[in-house]
Amino acid sequence: MRIIICGAGIAGLAAARSLIDQQHEIVIIEKSPGPRRQGYMIDFFGPGYDAAETLGVLEELRAKAHAIDRVSYVNTRGHRTATMRYDTIASSQQGRLMSLMRPDLEQVLRSSVADRVEFRWSDTITAVHNAVDGVEVDLASGERLSGDLLIGADGIHSSVRQMVIGPESDFLRPLGFHTAAWIFADAEIRALVGDRWLMTDTIDAEIGLYGLDGDRVAAFGVHRESSVDLPDDIPAAVRRAYADLGWIAPEVVGHCPPAEEVYYDLVAQVELPRWTDRRVVLVGDACQAVSLIAGQGASLSVAGAQLLGQMLAEHDDPTVAIEAYEKQWRPLAEEKQAVGRRGTRWFLPSNRRTVWLRRLMLNASGVPGVAALISQGLIGKGGIEGQAPSH
Repeated sequence: MRIIICGAGIAGLAAARSLIDQQHEIVIIEKSPGPRRQGYMIDFFGPGYDAAETLGVLEELRAKAHAIDRVSYVNTRGHRTATMRYDTIASSQQGRLMSLMRPDLEQVLRSSVADRVEFRWSDTITAVHNAVDGVEVDLASGERLSGDLLIGADGIHSSVRQMVIGPESDFLRPLGFHTAAWIFADAEIRALVGDRWLMTDTIDAEIGLYGLDGDRVAAFGVHRESSVDLPDDIPAAVRRAYADLGWIAPEVVGHCPPAEEVYYDLVAQVELPRWTDRRVVLVGDACQAVSLIAGQGASLSVAGAQLLGQMLAEHDDPTVAIEAYEKQWRPLAEEKQAVGRRGTRWFLPSNRRTVWLRRLMLNASGVPGVAALISQGLIGKGGIEGQAPSH
């Protein structure tokens, strides 16, 4: 088959990796001029970890992983208020967990398919002509491509979804937050962060920091924001949201680069009546966005894409394959979305009482049994119909 993939992010690349051994002809359409450098640190575990092993990229990902020994929260004066050891989190996943920068995950997946797929950078799909026996897409470059299947892997603001399923406003569920991520170099802040995942223990807005190689530091922030519109001036919005959090927040915000080097978006979920339509199927955040708060978007994108490839290998009819993929994967995605919605009050407290309760919970994480309860509350159950729960 000839398969067109819209989106060269995690989901699209994982889908390509799951399909290349089946001898399909694969074309990836990506609006960016090349690989994107923006992104934040993710905890990669669960179904995605298992899928990465199946896809043969696990060792390469391990080589990119960052060593983090604990999660620490600090108040506006920089005093530690709560700590949870990272091995406590890892033990709940039987050690099958790693911390990765999103661009590194993409790089490993991209390298695994680079010489076996065709990339069309700086191009977009402007129209989809969907039929029962094939699909055609019009590109902004003026070309029309035909294929047997179109995979929409173009993220939470998916254009394929809007052209095939319906307008974004019908299916996007904002959770009331915006998020930003950027990378900067500062030797003093890097030394201060050390091997920790460092978070401000604040209300309505917080900043998290991770140490990278050399003097580099990865920063991400999340703050309450009811508007679904993104700001025109992203660096200014970052300063407004985080500069008053005390401690080193002004210095961190002062390192915010120009808008094109910042990842910025609203925190939202996608809820759809269906993920497939004739010869079009959605994968990753385009259909199952769980949100930053659920913390498993990358894992679910890789695992969902791997399952899609598996179903296409097992069924001769691609329409039967994509329907089987949705039937198996949707229940897990919806369960993770529910976990994310329940976790909003703990991820970013709106009052002092919730801050204190979160501190108590995290500081008790070393007590036998407590870590497992925390993990289940933050992660959910895992596993899909016909498959054992993930490690």
